[in-house]
Amino acid sequence: MIKSAVALSAALLYLLALPGERAVAGPTLDSVKGRGKLVCAANGNRAGFSALDSRGQWKGMDVDTCRAIAAAVLGDADKVELLQSTTQTRLTVLQTGEVDVTTANVTWTLSRDAKLGIDFVTPTFYDGQGFMVSKKLGVKSVKEMNGATVCVLPGSTSEKVAAEVANANGLTFKMVVIENQKELNTAFFSGRCDAHVQTTSGLAANRSAAASDPDEYVILPGVHGKDPMGPVVRQGDAQWRDIVNWTVFALFEAEEKNVTSQNVGEMLKSNDETVQRLLGVKGELGKDLGLDAQWAYRIIKQVGNYGEIFERNVGKASPMKMDRGINDLWTRGGLLYSPPFN
Repeated sequence: MIKSAVALSAALLYLLALPGERAVAGPTLDSVKGRGKLVCAANGNRAGFSALDSRGQWKGMDVDTCRAIAAAVLGDADKVELLQSTTQTRLTVLQTGEVDVTTANVTWTLSRDAKLGIDFVTPTFYDGQGFMVSKKLGVKSVKEMNGATVCVLPGSTSEKVAAEVANANGLTFKMVVIENQKELNTAFFSGRCDAHVQTTSGLAANRSAAASDPDEYVILPGVHGKDPMGPVVRQGDAQWRDIVNWTVFALFEAEEKNVTSQNVGEMLKSNDETVQRLLGVKGELGKDLGLDAQWAYRIIKQVGNYGEIFERNVGKASPMKMDRGINDLWTRGGLLYSPPFN
């Protein structure tokens, strides 16, 4: 029996390794193509990541991630329907099949990954939790905030981290749990809470978008916990997970190889073999994903590489004015790293 089991395992491994074999097709790609649009859950109230501008147009890094997926799969970055979601609904709408992917600043945690029937793919933004207060409060450190009233969203990483910070420092916080981000901003900036706890990027976004005078608010020193955030998909569809994952990697690789929305046409003539494979000039990487050869070319042409997306949404040219920091390429000391395109 043992010999038979070993032989069967060897046979299965051999079959999996056969050249030319493709990943098993999943239902999500067919559904998206049949519908003619990608349905994506996003926050909608998070400046720089997903928010509606003055003309009612969705803008932000998370929105551009959805647009990149649409460009790869449907050929058009604008074939996206954005569904506004909260911290309570952003994963539920994914689980129930209402959306194809969630990009609503969801922190990757073990419990979410293991228990909720979802899969996290490569993070598009690395962050941590911070505490924002009014300068009028006169505090310089979280340790000076015993008895403070703290605004948090229900079921969020912020709620957990605030409790952990209080316990670690012997503090008592009065948690004010508020249903959605817009109401939370109103409560905090009107003085109902002493502190607003969220990722530092979220705090910066809320300060720039919702405060009457952003200069009156400060994010206290210290980053608490880890918040890797990126697209989330349903479990059980390996092909779709690969497509979303490699869409993100294409954004990283394009920046590393200096392929931009402006020069991507010219880069089709590049002698760099990695660039040739990325842009579909050489090899069959698109076919391996169930896509055509031009999938990554369209992403870069229509949406840009990761650096372009970062700069226009949250970088120095934006109201957020954020540094790249750890959200830079590994070649420049950051955490962004793509596996090989081969």
